[in-house]
Amino acid sequence: MKKRVAVLMGGRSAEREVSLVSGEACARALEERGWPVTRIDVGTDLPEVLQRVRPEVVFNALHGRYGEDGRVQGLLDLMAIPYTHSGVLASALAMDKPMAKRVFASAGLRCPEGVETTLEALLAEPPIAPPFVVKPAAEGSSVGVVIVPDDDLRPLTDRNDIDPTCRLLVESYIPGRELTCAVLGDEPLAVTEIRPSQGFYDYRAKYTEGFASHLVPAPLAPAIYERVLEQALAAHRALGCRGVSRADFRFDPDRGEDGLYLLEVNTQPGMTPLSLVPEQAAFRGIGFADLVEQLLGWARCDT
Repeated sequence: MKKRVAVLMGGRSAEREVSLVSGEACARALEERGWPVTRIDVGTDLPEVLQRVRPEVVFNALHGRYGEDGRVQGLLDLMAIPYTHSGVLASALAMDKPMAKRVFASAGLRCPEGVETTLEALLAEPPIAPPFVVKPAAEGSSVGVVIVPDDDLRPLTDRNDIDPTCRLLVESYIPGRELTCAVLGDEPLAVTEIRPSQGFYDYRAKYTEGFASHLVPAPLAPAIYERVLEQALAAHRALGCRGVSRADFRFDPDRGEDGLYLLEVNTQPGMTPLSLVPEQAAFRGIGFADLVEQLLGWARCDT
C-alpha cells in the first residue's frame, strides 16, 4: 500500500506561478504511479490543512521564500511528517546568498567577489567597481537581478521592483558562459550550458519557452566539465543538501581553468517542462516519474 502524499505548491513567494506548474507536474507523475495524492496550495493555514489531510509524506514543490528557506521544513519537522529535498539548515543557508558564500569559501570554492548592502547605501556609493550584479540576498530564480555595466546606476533607479528595505548582494560580474549542474542523491548528473536568446538568464528566460536554449552536455573541455561536476557536488555537501540540488556557475574562457565561479545552489530546483533538473535526469536515462518517485523515496525529517 503506497503512502498518502501531499504535494506542496504555490505558496506566497515571487515564484508562486512556477511552483504551481512544478507541483502539478509532480502530482500527476505520482498519481500515474498509483500514489494517493493531495494537492495543497500553501497559505498561512498550512498547519491546519496538514492536520486535516494527514499525509504520510510530503513532496515539497515550493520555490522561493517560505518554501525553500527552511521555514516549511521546520514546520514539517515539528509535525513529524517526512518531506523531500533539503532540511532546515541546508535550505536556510542556500537561500541566504551572503551566508552561502561564506560556506562555499570555507569549502575552498571560488565565488565572485561580493558585498552585502542595501539599495540606499548602494546608490550612495557602490561597494565594488562595475560591472557588477545586484540581487536580493534571499530570493531565487533570478528574481530582482540587475546587471550594472558601468558607473551609470540608472538600471537600478529605473525599475520599481527592488524593495528598498531588503538586503542586497552586490557581486562582480563574471563575463562568459552560464553553466549549471544538478546533484541527485550524492551524484552530479550532468553539466548544461544555458544560452539566453537575449540579455541574461533572468526569470523570464528561465520559464518562457524559446527564451533560452539548453546544451546538454555542455560543450566544454573535459577538464572544465569535470571541475563543474566536482564543484557542484562539493557545494551540495558543504551546505548539507539532500535529495536534489542544482549549482549555478559562470565560466570565463579567457581565464582558462581559473575562470570557473560558483554563483549559488538551489535546493528546490524547478520541476516544470522547461526545468533543468528533469532535463539532466533524462540525459542520464532517468524519466520524470522515476525522478519524482526517487525524491519521494528519500523523504525524511531532520533529526
